[in-house]
Amino acid sequence: MFSKTKDSTSTPEPVTSTTFEPKRSSSAQKSGVPSIISADLRITGNLKSDGDIQVDGHVEGDIDSATLTVGEGAHVKGHISCESVRVCGTVDGAVKAKSVVMAKTARVIGDIIHDSLAIEAGAFIEGNIKRLEGPGRPAAVTSTSSSSSAGSSSGPSSVAAAAKPLAS
Repeated sequence: MFSKTKDSTSTPEPVTSTTFEPKRSSSAQKSGVPSIISADLRITGNLKSDGDIQVDGHVEGDIDSATLTVGEGAHVKGHISCESVRVCGTVDGAVKAKSVVMAKTARVIGDIIHDSLAIEAGAFIEGNIKRLEGPGRPAAVTSTSSSSSAGSSSGPSSVAAAAKPLAS
């Protein structure tokens, strides 16, 4: 009934790729279940996902995903590039995302490049904070109207003008 013939001419093919990128079905992406790096896990290497990642352990490498949550006890040493990032732990590297939320326990040593940024009181940042440049957003804001900055003829950007101390 069942016959199994052994083919001695076929040999298993060796694995030549060292990169592991899981294939996700569209139903797995819609479920919103994140890939979790638990508190007792230490990863050395880059992470790439089309879905969500939650890091509670230690990652030494770059992270690229749709959304990322860095837990309170987590430590990431590398660059982060995501659509949305929530930082509650420590990041030692640049963060680039459309939406960045920093909890009061967050500690970031590196530049933050964002479209939307929220910082809770108590969060620590050591680095530059820059807004993403994109279509429809000018690279530099300059004053072309004489009514926009009264008393200033040099035309500073609106951010720089708002940061100047008031004269008494």
